[in-house]
Amino acid sequence: MEVVILDAGYKSYDFEKDLFGSVGLQLKIYPTYQGDKEEKRKFAENAAGILVRHTKIDEEFLSGLKNLKAVVRYGVGYDNVDVAACTKFGIKAANVQGYANHSVSDHAMALMFSCARGMWDTHSQLAEKFASPPVSDVFELHDKTLGIIGLGRIGSEFCKKASPLFKEVLAADPYKSEPHCSQLSARKVDILELLAKSDVISIHCNLTEETIHLLDEEAFSLMRKRPVVINTSRGEVIDEKALLVALKTGRIHSAGLDVYENEPTNRNQEELVNHSRTICTGHYAWYSDYAAIELQRRAALNLLNFLTGKPVEDCLNP
Repeated sequence: MEVVILDAGYKSYDFEKDLFGSVGLQLKIYPTYQGDKEEKRKFAENAAGILVRHTKIDEEFLSGLKNLKAVVRYGVGYDNVDVAACTKFGIKAANVQGYANHSVSDHAMALMFSCARGMWDTHSQLAEKFASPPVSDVFELHDKTLGIIGLGRIGSEFCKKASPLFKEVLAADPYKSEPHCSQLSARKVDILELLAKSDVISIHCNLTEETIHLLDEEAFSLMRKRPVVINTSRGEVIDEKALLVALKTGRIHSAGLDVYENEPTNRNQEELVNHSRTICTGHYAWYSDYAAIELQRRAALNLLNFLTGKPVEDCLNP
C-alpha cells in the first residue's frame, strides 16, 4: 500500500519514512509544494493514505481514488479538506489539533505588543523621530479591554497569557460555555458587544461558512474604541478591502496579520501589507522548533492509526 505526501516543503521526512516503512507501507512524496491539482490526483491514484497541506481535497479530487482510506491535513485548519465528501466516499479525515497552541498564541502576543507600541517601522523611527514616539496613540494595556474571537485550544492559551495584562477580557464563541470562559478570566459575550467594547481584538476561530468575512464593513463600523486587530487564524475571516478602509479612515488603531485572503500575498494586497499601521508576517505563527516536529509526527501517527484501524482523537468525521 502507498502513502502519499502532497505539498512537499518540510526539511525532512525521515520520521514519516521510518514510521510507514516499519509496517510495510511505501511512502511517495510529491516533489514540490505547488503543482497542478490534477497532476497531484494522478500522483495519488494508488494511495491508501494522503498527507496534505494546501491542496484542495474535494469530491472531484477524491473521485476515482479507489484505494484511499484516509486523509490527514498537516495543521489545525482544514478548510481545504471537504469532510462531507470524505465521508461520502467512506474516507476518514483528520487534522492535527493542539500542536501549535503555544507558538500561535505567542505570535499573537508579539503582534499585539508590536501594534500597541507602534513598532511598524522602527528604522524610520530611529532615523527621524529618535527619542519620540512614532505616533501619539501608543497605548498601555492595563486599563484596556481585550476581545477574543474563538476560545478553542489556541484562543484559550492566548487568553491565559494575555488576560493578566488587561482590565477586562471578553470572549465571543457560541460553542463555549460561560464556565469555560470564566475559568479563563474572560466574560462570555456576543460578537456585537465584543466589537463595540474591545481595545484589542484577537481572532482565533476556525474558517467556516459562519466565519467567512466575520469582520466586514459592518463589523468595523461597530468598533467604537479604535481597536488593534490581530489575526493568526485564517485570512478569509477578515474582508481585507473593509480592513484597508478601516485603517485609512482611522476606524481601527492598527492591524497585526499573519494570514491573508490570498496566500502568498500578491500585488492586489500591497496597499494593505505596506500600510503604515500594519505589521505583517508570512503565515508562520504555527512554527516553532518544537511545534514543527510535533506537527509532522502527529500527522503521520494519525494517518497510520487510521490505516491500522486504531482510534484517532483528531478525527473529523464519524
